[in-house]
Amino acid sequence: MSQTPSPDTTPTPAPASHLDAPESVGAWLVRLLKGIAIGIGFILPGLSGGVLAVIFKIYDPMIKFLANLRQRFWANVRYFIPVGIGGVIGVVLFSIVVAAAFGRYEAAFVTLFIGFVIGTFPSLWRQAGKQGRSVRDYVILGVAAAAIFAIMLVGGQSDLTVQPNLGVWLASGALIGLGVIVPGMSPSNFLIYFGLYDKMAAGIKDLDPGVFIPLFLGLVLCVVLFAKGANWAFARHYSAMYHFILGMVVGSSVAIFPTVVFAPGAIEKAGQSMPIFLASCAVMLVLGVVASCLFSKLEDRYSDEREAIEASGN
Repeated sequence: MSQTPSPDTTPTPAPASHLDAPESVGAWLVRLLKGIAIGIGFILPGLSGGVLAVIFKIYDPMIKFLANLRQRFWANVRYFIPVGIGGVIGVVLFSIVVAAAFGRYEAAFVTLFIGFVIGTFPSLWRQAGKQGRSVRDYVILGVAAAAIFAIMLVGGQSDLTVQPNLGVWLASGALIGLGVIVPGMSPSNFLIYFGLYDKMAAGIKDLDPGVFIPLFLGLVLCVVLFAKGANWAFARHYSAMYHFILGMVVGSSVAIFPTVVFAPGAIEKAGQSMPIFLASCAVMLVLGVVASCLFSKLEDRYSDEREAIEASGN
């Protein structure tokens, strides 16, 4: 007498990694939207593409892929295609906004971005101390902050505006690439200081190949060359690396006030009286802090998951 076979109740195993998850139009569009946000982070002062990539769970797969390109190469390429397309869209769209906002409203615009930076400090501080802090970490933070502040302050008094050329745009692209590799670093702070930020945004908006091609090449070369080193450095020297990053962010952000926001002629350029100028900068600073605090709360939601991913790869 035959028996009716019992139905298979074995649960379907979960995907081994992000590359094994079922693909769909919706998943593809989600990665596209993440790419747009990360692209905006590439050129948004006060934030970085790396931080946004961490939040959207793109950072760890990207670093692991770039650190070992031969492992599941085509599967990774297919996964990151919508992220790359979205990144280009985000950069171009936000460059149009930047080109319109700079000029007369440069001080208020930059102050808004510095507010973004200030709002991320608590989150970055917690992130830096997740594996404990030592006296060495405090020294690294202080030395990094003081060094970059002094360099930018002295340079600001010397009017070290850099004239753009092919080499400068390649270096600028590499600097943006560091913002992808090193979460929390905002390369746009330095581009503002050297007088390149608005020129970069205008070149991207106008699709000037003399600007966006070397920028792209510099970014890609930096990310590919330093991905393996970043993977090793954060794995072996987590606390020191994060405190160095935090010191760089603090020092460069504070230095922007005397060198950019309150630079000689800034009030006349804005066409405002002193009280109105100060009030507008204060309002933009507060708006930036509030927006960044909300952003940081979202980042903290994913911090535990990021650590789990990193641990699984070790």
